[in-house]
Amino acid sequence: MNQDMDQDSSQATPAIRAAAFSVHIFTALGAGLALIAMLEAVREHWAAMFAWLGVALVVDAIDGPIARRLDVVRVQPNWSGEVLDLVVDFVTYVFVPAYAITASGLLLPVAAPLLGGSIDFLHELGIWSQCQDKAAPLQTMRLVDDTGRLIRAPEVRFSCQEIGLDAFGYNIENSALIAALEQRAAELSRLTRFDDEAETVSPGDTMVTVRTGNGETRSARLLIGADGRQSLCREAAGITVRRRELNQAALTFNISHSRSHCGISTEFHTQHGPCVFVPLHGERCSVVWVGLPKEAERLSLLSDDELSEAAEKQSHSILGRVRVEGGRHLFPLAIERPAQFARHRVALVGEAAHVVPPIGAQGLNMGLRDAGDIAVIVREALASGEDPGAPEILSRYGWARRGDIMTRTLAIDWANRSLLNDFLPLQSLRAAGLHLIGAVGPIRRLAMREGLALSSRSSLKGYRLNQRATP
Repeated sequence: MNQDMDQDSSQATPAIRAAAFSVHIFTALGAGLALIAMLEAVREHWAAMFAWLGVALVVDAIDGPIARRLDVVRVQPNWSGEVLDLVVDFVTYVFVPAYAITASGLLLPVAAPLLGGSIDFLHELGIWSQCQDKAAPLQTMRLVDDTGRLIRAPEVRFSCQEIGLDAFGYNIENSALIAALEQRAAELSRLTRFDDEAETVSPGDTMVTVRTGNGETRSARLLIGADGRQSLCREAAGITVRRRELNQAALTFNISHSRSHCGISTEFHTQHGPCVFVPLHGERCSVVWVGLPKEAERLSLLSDDELSEAAEKQSHSILGRVRVEGGRHLFPLAIERPAQFARHRVALVGEAAHVVPPIGAQGLNMGLRDAGDIAVIVREALASGEDPGAPEILSRYGWARRGDIMTRTLAIDWANRSLLNDFLPLQSLRAAGLHLIGAVGPIRRLAMREGLALSSRSSLKGYRLNQRATP
């Protein structure tokens, strides 16, 4: 048969052979596109990375029909298009996405631990020293495929010691962090606090006025809207919001357990979402259990004994005997993004500026970066005699935060969809990507360093570089 194919090949004209060989070159172009996508991922340009992967997908979709039309197998029998295609597909659909998931920080635990950049910010505010002893270090992270599907990803384990760190981050209860914030606020003589709720917010040309529930009014040149997903400040500024429901809900609670967690955060990936056990101070963990809304509601209505049993079963008893503590919170998951992050003397931070699923510990850490960036921008504006609520100052904040928020929202949504999708080829690629990360040490260490470094980078660096390049 090979002799027949060689004979057929020898009878083909040079033009036909050249056309057939050009199909191999076209297929190899996918590797070049994957390289460009990888470079965009290294630069943290996630939207551009997805765009280049989309172009590579188009190439992958049309090279096969072209090869069959030109009868490449017969005309160029000494070149294996199938092998070339497999290599290009591995780089494009396994290696690059695997790097992107880890480098974007999305393989960090689902609860809300404080990552490197957030710890630095709390240090600068003089808060971290007041609550560090109540925080639990996150030294190891485990990802476990608990979907029960035909094709499952192998367990992936990340250790901070592998990259020379004492911890990836720290997990702390909200009550302890809030108490430290309150204590630090009481120490600041130049900080004036009004223990009241805002009833109305009225932006003006030169000032924004807040009327409180007690009927008092306060005015300032800039208002920071940190009032959550039902933001009154955002509504008053006329900022619209895009919202997409995810048909998922999260149940959060704390547990005590008989076995030590040893600083290990374990994330179980189920068919309907992740369930993560994140270490707290002492022999305790915080739990974020994501699932279908009806199932999450059913779990929330269980007795303490019943929920303890369900949590122990979901954890596969890795923590020994589990006991649920008081206090549960159930909330629907959605993705929200405002059309603008600042307008009419109002700047949005926290959930007023972005709502994302609890994947990759992104929500709280993004909110702290919001606060850090607006603080720097306002301080620099005041130092130069500028109006902190002027449109050009607000546009600086919007530019600084837009890239971080939009790309992380896109990446979180993509990671969540890949977990929930039952499409067999997609599950195969996901499993192969996680296997690559877990098995290849240099890739795993690079991903850990990039993922943590990303949480420490200020969005203002890119803004200032852009300003210097603008005449």
